[in-house]
Amino acid sequence: MKVCVVSSAGGALPPCDLALYGFNLLGEVNYESELKGKTDKFEEAARISRAGGCCVVCGCKTVSRGAVRKSAAVADRGRLLGISDMNHVIDGEEYKSGAYLGLYTAGGYKVGVCIENDLMFPDGIRALSACGCNIIACVMEGATDFVPPMLARAYAYLYGVPFVLCTGRAAYFAESGGGLVGSVQPVTVFESDVKNSYRLVTERVRGLYGDECADY
Repeated sequence: MKVCVVSSAGGALPPCDLALYGFNLLGEVNYESELKGKTDKFEEAARISRAGGCCVVCGCKTVSRGAVRKSAAVADRGRLLGISDMNHVIDGEEYKSGAYLGLYTAGGYKVGVCIENDLMFPDGIRALSACGCNIIACVMEGATDFVPPMLARAYAYLYGVPFVLCTGRAAYFAESGGGLVGSVQPVTVFESDVKNSYRLVTERVRGLYGDECADY
C-alpha cells in the first residue's frame, strides 16, 4: 500500500492508494454555502481523488449554523464518501464535538479516520482496529512536540494497525511492528505491506457464571 502525505497544498499527487492532506487545502467549509452551490470545497476533494485514482482524506473546519467542528472529508476516486468530525473537545476549546467513528471502505482497504484530539483517546483507536481497519489516518492542524508520533507508534504496535499522521508541518508513518519514519517534505510517500495479523490471547475472568464456573 502506498500512502502519500501532503503537508502543503497544491501539485499533482504521485501514484498512491491513500492521500492524506492537512487543514491547509480545504480550510473552512460552510455547509450552507456548499448546499447552495456558493462553494465546492467537498467537490474539490472528490476531484483530487478522481485525478489521483485514490482515496483522499482532507482535514478541514466545518461550519453548520454557527457551530464549528474540526473534521475530515473522505473521497474515493471521484466520490465523496463522507465527513467525520473530531469527537473530543478539550478544556473549553471553541469547537463542537462529533459523535461517531470514521470508518470507510475505499479501493479494497478499510480506512479509519482520527482527527486532532481523538489521538489522545485510545478507546476510539482500539475500536477502529476491532472493526478491521487496514490503516488509520490522522490529521492534525498543528503539532510541534513528540507526543503525536509517539502515540501513533504505540497504537500501531498495540492494535496491529499501521498509522499515518499529518501534523501540518510533518508526516509520520508507524508500522505495526513498531517502526516509525517521519518527513518534513511537502509531499511524502510511504509504502507498506498492509495485512491483518492476529494472535490468540486468552484471559481468565472471575465471576459471570456464579457456581457454574470451572476451577482452572
